[in-house]
Parts: sequence; structure tokens; C-alpha cells
Amino acid sequence: MIGTPYTTEATRALLLGSGELGKELTIELQRLGVEVWACDRYENAPAMQVAQHCLVFDMLNPILLSQAVASVNPHLIIPEVEAIATDVLPQFEAQGMFVVPTARAVQLTMDREGIRRLAAETLKVPTAKYSFADSFEEFVSGVEKIGLPCVVKPIMSSSGKGQSLVRSRTDLEDAWNTSQESGRAGRGKVIIEEFVPFESEITLLTIKTISGTFFCEPIGHKQESGDYVESWQPHPMTQHQLTLAQDIAKAVTDNLGGLGLFGVELFLLKNGAVVFSEVSPRPHDTGMVTMASQRWSQFSLHARAILKLPFTSIARPSPGASVALRAPGPMKSPYFRGLKDLYSVPDTELRLFGKPNATARRRLGVVLSTGESIEAALTKARLAHKHLSVTDGI
Repeated sequence: MIGTPYTTEATRALLLGSGELGKELTIELQRLGVEVWACDRYENAPAMQVAQHCLVFDMLNPILLSQAVASVNPHLIIPEVEAIATDVLPQFEAQGMFVVPTARAVQLTMDREGIRRLAAETLKVPTAKYSFADSFEEFVSGVEKIGLPCVVKPIMSSSGKGQSLVRSRTDLEDAWNTSQESGRAGRGKVIIEEFVPFESEITLLTIKTISGTFFCEPIGHKQESGDYVESWQPHPMTQHQLTLAQDIAKAVTDNLGGLGLFGVELFLLKNGAVVFSEVSPRPHDTGMVTMASQRWSQFSLHARAILKLPFTSIARPSPGASVALRAPGPMKSPYFRGLKDLYSVPDTELRLFGKPNATARRRLGVVLSTGESIEAALTKARLAHKHLSVTDGI
């Protein structure tokens, strides 16, 4: 299979990105006997706190990235953030390393232009109308083409960074400046998208394994400014919508190839239609709810898939919900209060990520709850979240 050239059991992984998602993945890989080298642009990132080894460097620098790969000589290269030099990944694959899920998949999905053109123009799956722009003049022209309201995003960003909703022409300059100042790779091309009047949006975790393609139950989520605030599983859908969603997810991930878990984001429309939005070739922030709602979390499933372990089923013992904990402002050393009251809420737990400092609205932890229904789980998670406060310990 393209992208999985190794023939011996993988024992050493280079993790490119060491945030909260990388931390949970590191733990799951270690449970399966993998030695993890955690990399990021700053020291003491969450995954570095649990990995056997760590490296600090600018992952957007292809020379530094190549040097890191040469020094570690990993069996697995696991990109966990967008801000990496994807152009050098194929050469590592050619050397016999497994770039998860494939070098091509990483390049396409970390570039909104590449994945959107693949989905809409090659695979012909339903998407919102879109246009791309390299300059402010092209941006204005693109907005006129798509119409108002519309959404603008840098082609390389995550967690809503650089994203704006343009409601009128007076928003154009601010939206363009935001996209240029907040993208993962700095100034550059943007995508202008039609604003889809969706009824709800979901993440369909899709796992490509040696045993075939598996799907977790759909995860509903709420976003603010393009960033995840809370999520729940399972999200109610008709069987027709679920079939459409799975068909879209399978078409996209089959084309991308490789092994591992993909977070496929989709819009559910009031008329029953399902529209493709984005895909991430790795565990998804909204999927943190699976640490409570599933027998095996998305991180466990990702680890098992990329290690070529067989799959039989995915168990979800209880409806679950998650609520993100964010910093109210810049902090040199976040300090948390309210844990005693939080743990007085039944069927609830807290996962703090261990981030050494914070900017405003940086995600610092997640509240996880289960219940007899998604409504009950969300009520518990929201109540527990209200008990928490974050202040600067310095």
C-alpha cells in the first residue's frame, strides 16, 4: 500500500507537533511499545512531558526537519500540526519511512486548496462554493463571485485561526488582515467559501486499517470563530444522512490512502443533504469526546491503525460530551481552581493538557462527561465547566 512501505514492526516514531492531541497519541503509542520523539517549536509542550525524547525546532524549516529525521531515523513520521515543511515528506517516504497516513495525504489536507480541489473537482463530492485569492484585489473579486455572507480562511490554519465571517463589504479589509496575520504559515493564499446555512455540523472519524474502513459514530460540535467549544457523541442523524456521510468520508480517505484515523468534517443541511467541509489526517479536537464515550478513544484507534493491528469493531458504551477549557487572557503560568466542585458532578472528569503558558482563548483542558443521553452528558459537562476558573499563577 502506498505510504506504508515498512515491513517490520514499527518501534520508533517522530511526532511532528506536541500539543494535547499529540500527548494522548504518545501515551497510546507507548502502551503498544513505540518509542516516541516529540517535536515542536517550543519547549515543554504537552506531548514532550510524556515522550521518551523531545526536539525543539521550527518544523516549517525543511533543513531542520530533514536533520531531525536523519538523527532519529524513525519508522513512523506522524504529523500532528499544519505548520510543517510538507514538501520534504515524500523523500522520507521514499527512504522507507511510513509518513502517516501518506506524504501525499498530509500535503493535500494541510493545504485547503489541495483538499478542496480534490474533493470538489476530482471526487465530485458536494462542497460549498469556493474561490482562492493571493492578494487583496483577488480576495475582493472572490467575495463578489461567491456572494455575501461568506467565510474566509488561510489555506493553512487550524482551530479557527485567521478565520472570519464576512457579512458586508465593510468587513473585507479586517477579514483579509486577520487571514494574513493569523495563519499557521504567515501571510499567503486564502479560501473564500460560501456560507452554508447548515442545520448542524459533524465530525465523522474514519479509520483506515488493514481490516478495512471503520467509522466511529458521528460527533456533533459547536464552534465559535471557527474553533471547537463543545462536542457530543453520537449526533442524531437519519440513516440516509449517515449513509451519505460515510460514502463521502470513504471516497475522500480512499483517495488519500494510507493507514490511520481521519477527522472528516461535514455539514448537515435541513433538506437532508450532506456537504463536505474539511478533513484532517489525524485525531480531531472535537474527537476528544471519545476519551469518555468510546471503549477505545480516537488516539487508541489511530495508534492501532498505523501499527497495522487488526480491527473488529468500535465500541461506544455511553453517550458522551466534551467542553473545552480556555484561557480568559494571556498567562505565564495557568493556575486552575474548582476541581473539587467539578468532581462533584457525576460521571465527569477533567483532562488538563499541561501547557506551560497561554495566549487569550488558548485551549488548556477539556471536561468530559457521560450520561444516558447526549443531552444529559452535555448538561453535566457544562455544569462541571462552570465550576472551573483559570488564573495566572505568576
